[in-house]
Amino acid sequence: MSNSSERERDRDRDRNRERDRDRLVAELEEDTQKGKYLTFALGKEAYGIEIRFVTEIIGLQPITEVPELPDYIKGIINLRGQIIPVMDVRLRFAKAYKAYNDRTCIIVIDVSDLSIGLIVDSVSEVLSISDLEIVPPPAVNKGKNKFFKGVGKVAGEVKLLLDCEQIVNENELEDWTTN
Repeated sequence: MSNSSERERDRDRDRNRERDRDRLVAELEEDTQKGKYLTFALGKEAYGIEIRFVTEIIGLQPITEVPELPDYIKGIINLRGQIIPVMDVRLRFAKAYKAYNDRTCIIVIDVSDLSIGLIVDSVSEVLSISDLEIVPPPAVNKGKNKFFKGVGKVAGEVKLLLDCEQIVNENELEDWTTN
């Protein structure tokens, strides 16, 4: 066998090992995030977002309004050079507007390769909620529960668990990314 063939075989083996290692790291990372939810409040209700979607939590900062967007999209922010649309979750859920205060913050999430800031009243904590503690949202208001993937039952309380991929629908994602 020639030296070049051996080197090529070694490179292929190294690439395969690297690919396997990257896959294992990704699986372990996902495994450590499974069942973890960042909880936050909107008024008296408690909500949760799967931690795997959360990039960071930042304080409220100046928001530049953009014309012709839905009311619940407050505008855009410049986060270390990245332009991010910002959504007021209260308005998205058809709740009454509440003036922002010192506890109001922005949860930056990544959904379908797009970063989005979610304005919430306050952030609470990260909780572990097992699949056994999650039930489907009630079918009280057919079609109106599309933002929720379930209800977490934690220490006698309920947390409405958001479906991050439904908070922004496909058409909105296309509109935001093509403008």
